[in-house]
Amino acid sequence: MELGSILGLIIGLLVFFVSMLLAVDGDFGMMITAYIDGVSAIIVFGGTFFSAFLAFPLDKVLGAVKSVGIIFKPLNANPRGSITEIIELANLARREGILALEERASTMEDPFLKKGIMLIVDGTDPELVRSILETEMTYIETRHSNVRIVWDYFGSQAPAWGMVGTFVGLIAMLLNLDDPDNLGPAMAVALITSLYGAFIANLLAIPISRKLKFFNNEELIMKEISLEGMLSIQAGENPRIIEEKLKSFLSPKMREAAADSGAEAGE
Repeated sequence: MELGSILGLIIGLLVFFVSMLLAVDGDFGMMITAYIDGVSAIIVFGGTFFSAFLAFPLDKVLGAVKSVGIIFKPLNANPRGSITEIIELANLARREGILALEERASTMEDPFLKKGIMLIVDGTDPELVRSILETEMTYIETRHSNVRIVWDYFGSQAPAWGMVGTFVGLIAMLLNLDDPDNLGPAMAVALITSLYGAFIANLLAIPISRKLKFFNNEELIMKEISLEGMLSIQAGENPRIIEEKLKSFLSPKMREAAADSGAEAGE
């Protein structure tokens, strides 16, 4: 499980809950009465979610909602491990030739790397290999972007629907100025809808979109490493040169760690 997402959600909800509880001096019953409002929930949650059906195809909205599970899965990105695998492939190709990679490809778990190796083994022109794999990367980015754009929509629309609820509550309040008993519920709708809108946007929609964007960037970096490594192998470059080239994708800290591990292995 991705610890950051779990902690962010749990602690965020806890902070929200404790803040509401402290605002009413620890009276749980009063907190429920003050902050739970069915009309406000219908306006904000219903308006935000169902208006998305007008903005996007139905399957894209439902797919975006299902994608929330991705942020709770561990990020499967290990640039150092990917570089190590590429160097192993380069050494194998240098010793036994490009065709020797075909057997190794059959055991690969990464379909992107496997596809690239098979293209190379089949003698595909390097420019065509790059074109095919970059097209796949572009499609991956587009597919991920279509998911994020729905969450960005939720993040922008939730506060807007909160304002709609505020107007609904204010109108109801103005219509009942001569009835003090109805002023409180109308004011509650006016204020709680804005609270719900801010809650959805700032604790759910926007953070989810940002985490999906981060995961997307990490995945594309991994594929860039694989692409450049495969093309270097096809070009017959020295494994040491390939390694130095691929290290440019690593942060300075990861480069130092890779150098330290390499030094220890050489001892």
